[in-house]
Formats: sequence, C-alpha cells, structure tokens
Amino acid sequence: MSRTGKKIRKTGDLSDGASDKLEPLASLDLSSIHTISDLVYAMGKCSFGARSVGEAAEVVQDMVEDEDCFKVLTLSGAMTPAKMGLIVCDMIDRGMTDAVVTTGAIMAHGMVESTGRAHFKHSEFMNDVQLYHKGYNRIYDTIELERSLDDMELIFRDVMEKATGESESLGSYALNWLIGKHLAENTTKDQRGILKSAYLKKVPVYVPSFTDSELGLDFGVYMRRMKLAGKTPIRYDAFADLEDYTDRVLASKKLGILTIGGGVPRNWAQQVGPYLDIINKRVGSGGGFKRFDYAVRICPEPVHWGGLSGCTYSEGVSWGKIVPRSEGGRYAEVFSDATIAWPLIIKAVMERLSR
Repeated sequence: MSRTGKKIRKTGDLSDGASDKLEPLASLDLSSIHTISDLVYAMGKCSFGARSVGEAAEVVQDMVEDEDCFKVLTLSGAMTPAKMGLIVCDMIDRGMTDAVVTTGAIMAHGMVESTGRAHFKHSEFMNDVQLYHKGYNRIYDTIELERSLDDMELIFRDVMEKATGESESLGSYALNWLIGKHLAENTTKDQRGILKSAYLKKVPVYVPSFTDSELGLDFGVYMRRMKLAGKTPIRYDAFADLEDYTDRVLASKKLGILTIGGGVPRNWAQQVGPYLDIINKRVGSGGGFKRFDYAVRICPEPVHWGGLSGCTYSEGVSWGKIVPRSEGGRYAEVFSDATIAWPLIIKAVMERLSR
C-alpha cells in the first residue's frame, strides 16, 4: 500500500492486451504492399485517419457483397467538378449502389463532363471579377464554364420538350432517367457519365433539393417558356421521389448507405426510417421498421458544430435511422476530404471484388 492507502500496481498485475482480446496494430510496411487493396488493408492496422480508411473499406466491401442489402450512395459537395464523377459511374456499373441521392449541382456539372466538355484548373493570376466577365464560374480551385451550363440547358430543353404531353408531372428521379436516356442515345460509348450509367443500369437518382441547382433553374426557365407560349408545362413533384424511394426501401431486406459529405442528400436518404415508423403510428398501415445495417460516412465536418453533416452514426441510432452495433450494425466514419479517402476505399473494394 502507498501512504495514501491506494494499492500500488505491480508488473505482474498489469494486463498484456491479448488477455483482453485487444487487436494488435502493425507498422505500415510499404515494401510488402503491391496493390491499393493491400495499402488500405494495412492502413486499417494503423491509427488515426489511416485506420478509419481501412475500416471503412471493410464495411463497404461487406455491404456490397451482401445480396440482401439495398445500397444507397449519397453525394454532396462539388464532386463532379472535382473530377470524382467516374467513381460514381464505377460504383453504378459494378453494382455497388442501388440508388443515388445527390444534389442537382453534382448532376448538372456531371452532364458537362459526360458530354465531353472540360472543367479547368483555376489560375491564381485571375481575380473573381475577371472570372465573372469571362464567364468562368469558380468552385474553389476549379473553373466551370458558363457556356457549358448554357449547353446543358439546351439538352435539358430538348428532354423536357419531348416529355411534354406524355406526363403531367415528374419527380427528379424520373427527370434524371430521361436525361440519362438522352445521354445514352446521343453520346459515344467512351463518354461516361453518372446519369448515363444510372439509366443503363436502372439505378434511380434522386435530387431532393432539386430547385437549388442549375437543373432546377433550367426547369424554371422551361416552365416560363411554356407559359409564354400558352402551353401547359410539366409540374415538378418532389413527393414522387419520396414515395418511390420509400417503396424501394420498404421492399428491401437490409439497408446500407455510403455518404460523401452530408447535407440534404444524407438526411433525405436516412429519414426514410423515421418516415416508415411514423406512417405506421399516424396512419395505421403502410409503414414499417427499417434501419440502415451498414453505414460509411466520408466527411471532414466535426460533430460539435451541430450540423447534420457532422452527425455521428451513434446519434443516428437515437433517431431510429441506424442499427446499433450492439444489434449487429456495421458503420465507419472517415473524417477526411472525400477526394482523398473515397478513391482509395472504392478502388480497394473493386480490387477485392475482382479476385
């Protein structure tokens, strides 16, 4: 005993880690790494951000390999101007996602690259006033040409004019389907794009905040043009998206979600659990109890700001959105720029699936 009366720890009383089934870490040995999969697996045996990347890849792999799982990809942030669009295409083409929930901006900028147009690196020698007069829209360190967005409006107009008279209203998933069909029929095989892949693989793409986007503005222009011509425009129906997505979720046995960023796409995709729950409580039938069994979030926002993008999955458990780990839920959180972590994770999983 010490003078304070507390028992002094002796070497023989100290645990060795193994007795408590603690998992040992391993040094990152680059000499033994030959693939991205090797690298990401080894990172999972390290600490800090490296470990989160490795653990996230394991959850994504298990989610993708689970044949009973309805897999949802949510996207926010300027991922297509940042040139991450082909990762989404790969995920769709390889069956790694069954639904995409995203922003209209990501889809509009994605149309630019899928039609063979370019985004550009911002020049530090041009200020924002100069950029405006030249029609160069800046997204941090990347330039989107205003003329490219004008070209996308022409495509959008063509799609809407062909649909007019065939439908009284459209949700964003139905509209994105028509755009994807147009791209599939009017671009070359090597011109890949998110909406094109989604159309070919029959994967719905939902844009819950549709009016907050270039596509939403194009829809507004279309309605004004139709009214000036004395014609009845197609109405936009946001609830068509909600019900279509809810039906697909309700029909699934298990659920998985990979979230890039956060924002409206994340919340809209995850609120389906509470929605189905309150349908049963407030309507009496037609609902159910559904939670996400797998979940991976890649986002640098910390939780203490109180925004949804930084919300942890354990917090989501309290809302009935996520299956807790104690009941078999699998989830991982990667606090990183998605343009760094996301390619590593998806490439590692792609390599493992091709074995």
